[in-house]
Amino acid sequence: MGASNNSKSRVVLSEINVTPLVDVMLVLLIIFMVTAPMMKQGIEVELPQTVNTGMSTPDKPYILVIKKNRKIYAGDEQIQMGKLGDKLKYTFKTRKNKQLYIQADKSVNYGLVAETMAEVRAAGIFSIGLVTLPKVK
Repeated sequence: MGASNNSKSRVVLSEINVTPLVDVMLVLLIIFMVTAPMMKQGIEVELPQTVNTGMSTPDKPYILVIKKNRKIYAGDEQIQMGKLGDKLKYTFKTRKNKQLYIQADKSVNYGLVAETMAEVRAAGIFSIGLVTLPKVK
């Protein structure tokens, strides 16, 4: 009788211990939160501030960056002003999105920005946007 009573009292409980899983997920969350701001790459420029900003684009935008030292970049590649038109014609020949954005440092004079915009229009791109930051109230 004692042997049969022991077999009935054995009940197998199978529960998943989620505490280690939660610990690992929290550590991963903290690691990603700390490393995400460090992954931002690009060319540093100080943008001017305006009241209204924001345009939505369906494709990844093509951005020309004009730095303080008057050098023009497309991505990480530096482009000379004389070769800008040819480079843009070649690049935009296959692109569906015919929009271009100019991200100029606020210390760059208006003449260089206007000259860059003229080169862009001469390359056949008429949808040009200027990248700015929202004005702090």
